[in-house]
Amino acid sequence: MLVLLALSLGLYLSGLAALWRQAGEGRGIRRAHAAAFMAGWLALAVALVSPLDALGQSLFSAHMVQHEVLMVVAAPLLVIGRPLAVWIWGLPAAWRQPAARMTRLPAVQGPWAVLTYAPAAWALHGIVLWAWHLPALFEAALHSTVVHTLQHLSFFFTALLFWWAPLGSRSQTGHGASLLYLFTTMVHTGALGALLTLSPTIWYPSYGNTAAALGVDPLEDQQLGGLVMWVPAGLAYLFAGIACAASALNQRVR
Repeated sequence: MLVLLALSLGLYLSGLAALWRQAGEGRGIRRAHAAAFMAGWLALAVALVSPLDALGQSLFSAHMVQHEVLMVVAAPLLVIGRPLAVWIWGLPAAWRQPAARMTRLPAVQGPWAVLTYAPAAWALHGIVLWAWHLPALFEAALHSTVVHTLQHLSFFFTALLFWWAPLGSRSQTGHGASLLYLFTTMVHTGALGALLTLSPTIWYPSYGNTAAALGVDPLEDQQLGGLVMWVPAGLAYLFAGIACAASALNQRVR
């Protein structure tokens, strides 16, 4: 994990330097986009390689914080940072044109168009989110490193696809459609968070022992985790929707 994080950051910094040497600082990729990538990368590191990861094995609430950092903090910031183009610039000069041509091949463009098609990305992210919170699958992730890794990868990559629609630089999604996807996602994730918060029983028995060992009431831990999904995560979708609406209004004014 550390190697992949270091590689992604190093390639981005190298590509950014090469691009700005060629086009001028702040051109091609704005400083704000670069700052968003750095913030997203830091959020990803906090979620995956900080003590939060270990604490998530003992407390459901910490695990929920970890998931939300991946999906509603790191993912949108990384999309805003436009890493795909910058990473190509980070390659050796002789590799850049072949790499750029590869991204335009039908074998690449076809699947990418399907995965980033807004309704498909919206549905896929929603299905993954609800499926992994089924007790059987969530418990499996707690007891298997492989399954846990798959859970985090599916959360993160479907979140990247979801945020690509309203935030991606080449997105063809209209502002109205983006608002719809953000609003409906806020509603259904809020509903899942509410179910966790208001449930009188523990959904994931494994946390019953680990939370109690830390002196935390397991049901209160689950309620806190549900609130994390319900309120802070919901606010992230709300703020993104407001930004999308503001952008639409600005375009109309112009």
